[in-house]
Amino acid sequence: MKILMLTPYLPYPLVSGGQIRTYNLLKHLQDKHDITLFSFIRKDDERQYLPELEKFCRQVVVFPRRPAWSLSNILLAGFSAFPFVMISTYLSKTVRQAIAAAINREKYDVIHAEPFYMMPNIPKTHIPILLVEQTIEYLVYQKYADDFSFWPLKLLLYLDVLKLRLWEQYFWRRATRLVAMSGQDRQIMLKATHGHKQIDVVANGVDIDYFNQIRRRRHSPPTILFVGNFKWLPNKDAAVFLAQEIWPLIKFKLPQARLWIVGANPTPEIKRLSKISDVVVEGEITDIRDAFSRADILLAPIRNGRGTKYKVLEAMATGLPVVTTPLGIDGLDVVPGRHALVATTAQDLASATVKLINAQPLGQKIAAAAKHLVTQKYNWSIISSNLDRIYQELGQRQ
Repeated sequence: MKILMLTPYLPYPLVSGGQIRTYNLLKHLQDKHDITLFSFIRKDDERQYLPELEKFCRQVVVFPRRPAWSLSNILLAGFSAFPFVMISTYLSKTVRQAIAAAINREKYDVIHAEPFYMMPNIPKTHIPILLVEQTIEYLVYQKYADDFSFWPLKLLLYLDVLKLRLWEQYFWRRATRLVAMSGQDRQIMLKATHGHKQIDVVANGVDIDYFNQIRRRRHSPPTILFVGNFKWLPNKDAAVFLAQEIWPLIKFKLPQARLWIVGANPTPEIKRLSKISDVVVEGEITDIRDAFSRADILLAPIRNGRGTKYKVLEAMATGLPVVTTPLGIDGLDVVPGRHALVATTAQDLASATVKLINAQPLGQKIAAAAKHLVTQKYNWSIISSNLDRIYQELGQRQ
C-alpha cells in the first residue's frame, strides 16, 4: 500500500518519545508498505538525518518550521480562532500545497497524520485519513494553565486551551479513523466523538533486542533514576515533584541513596534540582542503556500527559524495577504489584521505592515479570502489525 505519513518533527535522531515511535514503525513497516514521509524540521542541519530515514521510506520531504516565539505570532494567536501552537508553527500554506500536489500526482491508499497538528494542512480528499494521537494535547496544556499563578496570563492560557480543545476534537471528527495510545485516551476520544468514530489503541513499543543487552547488578549507594526529555511539560512536572516532595521522604529512610535525573533539554528549573542533597542532574547521555545499567530503580511519578511512557517500557525491557503512578502505566497491561509498584501520593511513592530497595528478591521478581510482559506484548514487530492491520482495513474503503 502507498502511505503518505505526516509528522511535525523529523523522526530521527531518537531523542523524544514521538521520534522513537515513528522511527521504529517506519523500520518495521518498510517491507509491507511504500511510505512517503512529510516532516517539519527546526534547523536546516537536520537534513543530515535524511539518509537514515530514506532507508525505510520511498521519499522523505522536509519543511522548515517557523520560529514559534515572535511578537507577530503571539498577536496573531490572540486574535485568531486557532491556538498558538498551530498559528505559530504548523499552519503552512507551503505544506498544504505540497500535500495537495502529492495526492494529485500519486494514488495514496492512506494518509497517516500524527498528531492532529498536521491535520489543517490536509486538503479535502477522498483518501482515508488515519489520525494518531500520541497524547491528548489540550489536557497537557490545561494542566500547565491550571498550575500557572499569574492570573492575567493564566486567563489567556485558558483561552488558548479552549481553542486547542475545540480544534483537536474537530479533527478527531474529521478523520476517517483514530488511534489512541491508551484505553483512557480512547475513552476521552469516544466521548468527544459521541461514539461515531472507530478508535483503536496502538500502544508504544520498545526495541527488545537493544535493551536486552544490559546486565543488572545491585549498586552501592542505592541509585534511583528518573529519565525524560524536558521539552515535554509532564516530564518537568514529574522531575520537580520527585526531587522536591518524594526525594526527602526517601532520604529519611535511605540516607545513603542518591537520585539521578537524566534527560535531554534540561531547563534552568531542572538544573537547579541538583542543589538538593544527593541529587545529580545530567543532560542527554549518549546511550540511555548506561543510565539503566547504573540504577537500582526507575521512579516515574507521572502526574500529567497521556499515552504510554517510553521510560517505563525501556526500564522494564532492561530488567530494571519500576515505581510509577497509575498514569505511568496507562495503556499497558501492567498489573500493579506484579509488574511494577504503583502509587499516587508522594508518601506512597517513596514507601514503594524504599520497599524495593530493601527487598531485593521482590524487586527481582517484579522486574522479571515486567521484562516478560514487554517482550511478549510490546516489541515493535507486534505493535507495527497492529498498525498494518488498520492500514489494510482503511485501504479496503477506497
